[in-house]
Amino acid sequence: MTTYGVTRVIHFCYGHRLLDYAGKCRHPHGHNGKVEVAIASAKLDKLGMVMDFEEIKQKVQKWIDSELDHKMLLNKRDPLVKILKDLGEPVVVMDDNPTAENIARLIFDYARRQKLPVASVRVWETVNSFAEVAP
Repeated sequence: MTTYGVTRVIHFCYGHRLLDYAGKCRHPHGHNGKVEVAIASAKLDKLGMVMDFEEIKQKVQKWIDSELDHKMLLNKRDPLVKILKDLGEPVVVMDDNPTAENIARLIFDYARRQKLPVASVRVWETVNSFAEVAP
């Protein structure tokens, strides 16, 4: 069976830290992240596409730009949540540590709720390291 795929690359900046972690990432720090949203289909539409890249941009990139870009992603148990919110800083509260894996899952779940046939979501935390979520 043939499978077709397209991928939209999205760049965003975010800060985070990991609770209960012994390494450097226990301290607040930031990343210039890259997301790859891969869409798959067994057939092409009438125009010969899996999906228009613009549709992925409108449904996923706009959400990342408004909800994650230039925000501090923190575990709901992190004491920085209250401090930063009291200062009026943009914070995204996550149920677990804001690891690349959990950020990828957050984006994957959002894209699925938008009814996109997502094959995978990769979050590149650095140019050398990424986490991936797939069904």
